[in-house]
Amino acid sequence: MGLKSDRWIRQMAKEAEMIVPFAEGQARAGVISYGLSSYGYDMRVSRHFKVLRPGAPSLLDPKAIEPDAFLDLERDFCLIPPHSFVLGRSLEYFKIPRDVLTLCLGKSTYARCGIIVNVTPFEPAWEGYATLEISNTGPWPAKIYAEEGIAQILFFQGDDPCEASYADKKGRYQAQKEITLPKL
Repeated sequence: MGLKSDRWIRQMAKEAEMIVPFAEGQARAGVISYGLSSYGYDMRVSRHFKVLRPGAPSLLDPKAIEPDAFLDLERDFCLIPPHSFVLGRSLEYFKIPRDVLTLCLGKSTYARCGIIVNVTPFEPAWEGYATLEISNTGPWPAKIYAEEGIAQILFFQGDDPCEASYADKKGRYQAQKEITLPKL
């Protein structure tokens, strides 16, 4: 299994629509960078967020999440309260090839502000908008900018395609179009 380069990512984005929309280079002027990098792709967060509703339940149970525990927001930025989190959605739609697995790491610009981005691996043959968990580990509110870089995706190609892909297993988050709460 090997890490894939910018040439491979560019080719797959164009030929297989692996990343839509695809930013060819790294946009940096006045924004948190996004787009194609040397060995990855810096994805953006969209303008869509789910924030915990004031007075939300004192327990978030992934087996029985209450949808009304969150407020839906559409904004140019999102403020995350201290020691809390929001859910976001990638701006890009991903179609992962059957022989590829991705790992996602938060951008250092946000990490330096105590912001942690958690995204599970994109499994072989998964497609959709990624739901992002964005945590503020600090003691002050933190600001997240929509349509700017939030995390870097690294692509690893296996020597052989997997026997059972995410699509084959009919994964519960396949082809998600919006921020998706936990499902069983």
